[in-house]
Amino acid sequence: MQVLLTGVERQTLGGPGAPPAKLGADTGSCAGDWVEVRSKAEILSTLDEGGRLDGLPFMPQMFQYCGQRFKVYKRAHKTCDTVSGAGGGAYVGRRLHGAVHLEHRCDGQAYGGCQAGCLIFWKEAWLKPVNDGHSRAPAPASDCSPRQVTKSGGCTEDDVWRATQHAPRTTQPRYSCQATELLHFTEPLKWWDARQYVESYRSGNTSFRTLVSGAFYLFYFYMLAKRPGIGVPARWLYDRFQALRGGIPFPRRTGRIPAGDQTPRDDLDLRPGDLVRVKRYEEILATLDTIGFNRGLAFDAELVPYCGNTYRVRTRVEKFINESTGKMQHLKTPAVILEGVYCRSHYSGQRIFCPRSVYSWWREIWLERVDDDGDPESLLRG
Repeated sequence: MQVLLTGVERQTLGGPGAPPAKLGADTGSCAGDWVEVRSKAEILSTLDEGGRLDGLPFMPQMFQYCGQRFKVYKRAHKTCDTVSGAGGGAYVGRRLHGAVHLEHRCDGQAYGGCQAGCLIFWKEAWLKPVNDGHSRAPAPASDCSPRQVTKSGGCTEDDVWRATQHAPRTTQPRYSCQATELLHFTEPLKWWDARQYVESYRSGNTSFRTLVSGAFYLFYFYMLAKRPGIGVPARWLYDRFQALRGGIPFPRRTGRIPAGDQTPRDDLDLRPGDLVRVKRYEEILATLDTIGFNRGLAFDAELVPYCGNTYRVRTRVEKFINESTGKMQHLKTPAVILEGVYCRSHYSGQRIFCPRSVYSWWREIWLERVDDDGDPESLLRG
C-alpha cells in the first residue's frame, strides 16, 4: 500500500425467490464463482438505519448492479488497514467475514468525485449463488432506478444516501464510505494466524506457487535482507539470483536524497488514454528520498514489478478522500493511475496476499510518454 502523508502532502444459498441470507451469513463463495446481486428491496431489508450490515456500508452506486450476475473476483476474507496511518496500521492485516469482491470499483460520484477507485466489498447476504452450471452474462438491471425510495425493514435508499456523509454537514463535508469505515467492519488479524493463508489458497485467491514464493520472500526479508550487517550482501545475492532467472530485483530500497530535501518532479500533463512506460527501477530510485518518498508519495515495493512495462493512463488523480478523516484532499502534485496496475500484495509483510487490489499511484516523473501506434498488443501488463 502506498502511503500518502496528509496535511502538507507528505505524502478494495439461494435461488430465485429465496429470502435474504441471515445477517452476516457466510456462504463460502470462491474466486470464479457466479453470483447474482439481490434486488433492491432484498438488500434494504438486510441493512440497519445507517445503511450498514455488520458495520459494512452499502454504498449508493451499488444499487445499479441489482439483478445482474457477475463472477466473484476474490474472496474478501482479509484486507489491509488503510485508516490507522503509516507506521500505526498501514502494514497491518484485518479480518472480515462473509464478504467478497466483484470486479466493481467505486466511481466516487456519491463522494464528492473521489478518484481513488477503491474495490467494493460485497456482503454475501447481498448476493445469491448462480447454480445453473454455466456462466451467464449480466442480466439487465432490475429495480435500480436512482434515488428511488423503497421502504423495507428499517432502511430506505434515502437512508443509504444520507449515510454517505457524517452529520452535521458543514462547508467541508466529512464522507463515510467503505474505506473510511473499514475498522468498524473488520477485526485485527495477526500475521502468524495460518488460517488466512489456507483460506487464500482454498478460495482461489492465491495459487500455491504464489503462496510459496511469498513465504520465501518474507523469510528472506525479515531473517536476512533486513538485518544489520548481513542485509547488504543478502540483498546483493537476492538481486543476482533474480537476474539469472529474469525475476524482480529486491523491491525494498530507498533513494539517496536526504529526507526533508525537495525531491524532483516532472509534469507530463498525462490524461486518460495516454500511453506511458514505467521507468527502470534504478531511474525511479534517483527521484526518491532516503525514506522512499517523492513529494509525499511513497514508491512502494508493490510497484517494482511494473517497472519497464507499458500501460495506458486510467485516471489523473487530483483529489481523494482521506480515509482517516473522511475529508476530501487535493494533491499539490498530481498522480496518475494506470490501467491494470494495482497492489498485488506479494511483498507486503503483515498484509501479504491481501485481495483488495488497491490502485497504485504514480508520479509523472516515474513515467515516460510512449508513441501510440494504436496496437493493443504493444501494451505489456504486469
